[in-house]
Amino acid sequence: MSVVIIGGHDRMVCQYKQICKKHKCKAKVFTQMPSALNKKIGTPDLVVLFTNTVSHKMVKCAVAEAKNKNIEIVRCHTSSQAALTEILEERCKAV
Repeated sequence: MSVVIIGGHDRMVCQYKQICKKHKCKAKVFTQMPSALNKKIGTPDLVVLFTNTVSHKMVKCAVAEAKNKNIEIVRCHTSSQAALTEILEERCKAV
């Protein structure tokens, strides 16, 4: 399963990737808005939006790209390790 994480804290990128690895998921993490974000997202199985720590521009771009490619989006207000773990536990059971 592949996951794209949009938002979160810069200092947490390594922890996000480790949590994804524990759940046997490949992860891309974007805490800042890169140029051409829509092309860098690719076609993951899941997009996780940490809404508290992300710009509206990034959210709009990620949501538009996910809708175009029929990718599931999960929005979470907090960007903690526990929140990501909970999301992945729910989604990885379904897959």
